[in-house]
Amino acid sequence: MKILKRETKKWEDPIVTKISKLAPAGGKQGSERSPFKVLISCILSLRTKDETTSAASHRLFSIADTPEEIVKLTKREIEKTIYPVGFYRIKAGNILSISYDLINKYDSKVPDTIDELLKFKGVGRKTANLVVTLGYKKAGICVDTHVHRITNRWGYVKTKNPEETEFALREKLPRKYWLIINDLLVTYGQNLCKPISPHCSICQINKFCKRIGVDRSR
Repeated sequence: MKILKRETKKWEDPIVTKISKLAPAGGKQGSERSPFKVLISCILSLRTKDETTSAASHRLFSIADTPEEIVKLTKREIEKTIYPVGFYRIKAGNILSISYDLINKYDSKVPDTIDELLKFKGVGRKTANLVVTLGYKKAGICVDTHVHRITNRWGYVKTKNPEETEFALREKLPRKYWLIINDLLVTYGQNLCKPISPHCSICQINKFCKRIGVDRSR
């Protein structure tokens, strides 16, 4: 983990991590984080490249960055603002639904527990864990495709899907690494430990990796 933390400093943070560090509505830079922005940007990021997510998030938050402002927009207006993120029509509807639910059921405050977050339309375990960890700095393990792939490639876990990986890591991974595992492995997976032909020859943790499923590398 020390090596990973050192190595990932070479590259930029994942986009949702960057957005989590933005000031909340009405706040100052460096103040309390905005779980709402984390939630919405994570929904936008699903099956979408970081650069597209970044542009769409900033466009949306420039005109509406609270549930109250979101519900003033029509679904069509949200669609046009977030296009071309993947499944933008579905995501626009989910963003509206979430905003209405936050206002009507949660006094506009994003819940800080996974179980409550999973009640929202379009929110799965990855998104719920990311809101808890990035938005509230509470214990959770966000497992996306990079975390799932790399921890299995290491041989650290042996699982079939991200949800299985999350629960396997909850049993095995020391709790002090829960908050950072996603950021580290997303960054590492995007830049070096790629799905096909990873850069094993320059990987600084190569000697710890069983390279399970790696047929060819660089």
